[in-house]
Amino acid sequence: MNKLHNLKTGHISVCQVCGNKKLKKIINLGKQPPCDSLLNVKDLKKKEEMFPLNFLFCKKCLLGQIDYVVPKKKLFFSDYPYRSGITKTLVEKLYNTSESLISKLKFQKNKLCVDIGSNDGTLLKGFKRFGFRVQGVEATNIAKIANKDGVETIQSFFDSRVANQIIEMKGRASVITATNVFAHVPNMFSLMKGVDRLLDEKGVFITESHYLLDLIKTLQYDSIYHEHLKYYTLNSLNVFFNYYNFEVFDVEFIKNYGGSIRVYAAKKGIYKVKKSVINCIKYENKLLEYPDRIFGLFSLQIQNNKKNIVKLIEKYSKKGKKVVGIGCPGRCSTLLNYCKINKNKMKYIAEQKSSLKLNKFLPGMHIPVIDEKEIFINPPDLAILLSWHYSDEIIKILRSKGFKSKILIPLPKLKVV
Repeated sequence: MNKLHNLKTGHISVCQVCGNKKLKKIINLGKQPPCDSLLNVKDLKKKEEMFPLNFLFCKKCLLGQIDYVVPKKKLFFSDYPYRSGITKTLVEKLYNTSESLISKLKFQKNKLCVDIGSNDGTLLKGFKRFGFRVQGVEATNIAKIANKDGVETIQSFFDSRVANQIIEMKGRASVITATNVFAHVPNMFSLMKGVDRLLDEKGVFITESHYLLDLIKTLQYDSIYHEHLKYYTLNSLNVFFNYYNFEVFDVEFIKNYGGSIRVYAAKKGIYKVKKSVINCIKYENKLLEYPDRIFGLFSLQIQNNKKNIVKLIEKYSKKGKKVVGIGCPGRCSTLLNYCKINKNKMKYIAEQKSSLKLNKFLPGMHIPVIDEKEIFINPPDLAILLSWHYSDEIIKILRSKGFKSKILIPLPKLKVV
């Protein structure tokens, strides 16, 4: 178990959950840089590190996964530029998460909630509103922002040592959350030992991760990048938790990040397993009964999407028209590097003025990231919405500000608005 779930850096030859040696290769997205390793001007002439990005599937436990582990300090470095609190839509979704969990679990006030990979503390602020004591754990310098905002945060990767530190300071936790981080961790044995140690007797561990079936359904190949080691199904989560004497007792499907699975897990036998879990297992088994057919089509659709995007951009370029990007989420690095869209084809990527990515350059393609005010001053001919998974909300905001240019939604199908 220790050897299987604590992954070593480099190539992985077996399933990350069950150890199955016969994995189905789905698609090779080429060698790519870590998606959030944006460059400063002085870095542009240096050689960038590239790592293999292959997507695979385990027919035994139904886990989607990549086959290479990049050292975690290269992915989640001190100056990691992602902040959950600057995206209005995501803030609302994270606040709704806390509200939903509290109404569902009916915990008394003053209980402790710990968030693993807590970023700037946005999720924990939601719990604070309902009278919870909170504690964040965040490996990057974003922890400093959370602490300034009044959300106590330990700057570290989470493990049993950190769990013991929290127990000494605040006691055991009734709720531990890991939202959009549970699929990112190479040392899952260490993480689960910490969770096991920190949870109180009836404590609940809640995780949110990209859901494999949503990824297939909406062709989200752009969300395949090195930070995301795993793409869970409920089947694979059940297999994983079983190693640690935990069980999933409830499941929900949420819209966060383009489609995620939220699971409620606890020590075996503490809570009754709900019908939602049983129904989901049946649904997955039925849908993935013939994986060769499903993933064969998925791979073909990805390649066609790439051809169509490249063709459209070249059409605009030949006519001397200006193409830009809007939004710079991690996923856009996969899309733009796979489609080989560089700074000659996309003049810049527009980001909110509060973004930590401003005045930097996209890894691999070196497209500059600039303040979004430019799209209003000098409107482009075509804007590709790289945060397309929030397209409804973002387009509404852009149009209300007077943005009139054509907008391309790249996935799941090309659509010009």
